[in-house]
Amino acid sequence: MPGATHDLIVVGGGLIGSAIAWGAGRAGADVALLDEGDVAHRAARGNFGLIWLQGKGVGAPAYMRWSLQAGHLWETFAAALVDETGIDIGWRRPGGLQFCFSDEEMDGRRRVAEQTRTDGGDIAIELWDRADVLDRVPEVGPEVVGASYSPLDSHVSPLYLLRALQEGLQAGGGTYLSGAGVAALRAEAGLFVAETARGPVRGRRIVIAAGLGAADLAPQLGLSIPVRPERGQIVVTERVKPFFAYVGSGVRQTAEGSFLIGSSHEEAGFSEGTDVATAARLCASAVRTFPRLAEVNVVRLWGSLRVMTPDGKPIYEESQTHPGAFAATCHSGVTLCSAHALVLGPAIADGVLPEAVASFRSDRFHVQAH
Repeated sequence: MPGATHDLIVVGGGLIGSAIAWGAGRAGADVALLDEGDVAHRAARGNFGLIWLQGKGVGAPAYMRWSLQAGHLWETFAAALVDETGIDIGWRRPGGLQFCFSDEEMDGRRRVAEQTRTDGGDIAIELWDRADVLDRVPEVGPEVVGASYSPLDSHVSPLYLLRALQEGLQAGGGTYLSGAGVAALRAEAGLFVAETARGPVRGRRIVIAAGLGAADLAPQLGLSIPVRPERGQIVVTERVKPFFAYVGSGVRQTAEGSFLIGSSHEEAGFSEGTDVATAARLCASAVRTFPRLAEVNVVRLWGSLRVMTPDGKPIYEESQTHPGAFAATCHSGVTLCSAHALVLGPAIADGVLPEAVASFRSDRFHVQAH
């Protein structure tokens, strides 16, 4: 609470910050999680909920290994959250399908599988022809020629996941402050101080996990987090009798029966708006995959902002000028959530970064002077 000195301040109450806070708290740290609240550009609010491993990090082995580590940790992570909070976060691992509509697309998935093996990834990717797909998913449309499949792909409810992380933190003795948007950060007398809408919060260490807000906050403690917004729109249908037991790269059926269809990739600044043309394009793609969706009602359409770095990969680093100040950001907040909670959070509680993220510093973007 304001006035106390915490072991760790986590700035940002989204999935990344909440996972780090939960993990650090379980490791024994006294954690204060500062959340601006629902007025924030919260990526979790519009997240598609996929834990998608097939093809993740192709051509970037360190990112692939970090993502695969997260994928393998999800079962343990989900069980721990449910055990601590009693909240069903909706995690299921039926395996994922990337549907293909041409031989060229199938060739592309074959190259992804080959490159994954070349990069040392331990994720199995199978190629299914149309007969294989029909045998397992009879509802697919006539244009589907095949798919790639990985048994490691899974999905989760991002909002229940966020709730469980925050409730789990508090159940373990951590402090969660809502409506605590951070205006400024500073180092003072061996501590870090976050000036919030609820007063100053002090801690021995601090991690900036404030999404798009990190771009302005990080330089105050000698860190650089070059991020930009990318808008994604998602369509939600009414609930229907389950017929798609797997997860798809652009379409999935939730545990409640509704379909999520998405998502777009738009350069729209900080606008979280929606438009009919984008929704129509997303729906057309879903109907191409599952023709029966043409008869299903759309009940909601939303837009939200991804947090994108220049190369699309995460940033994790400790400040060289202010040791004990860390930063963490990525656009794969769901897929990497398990690793943030079980690996990154405990490491930061000990004042270090894990070796697995050593190559994700922001100085990879620096252009050296000639």
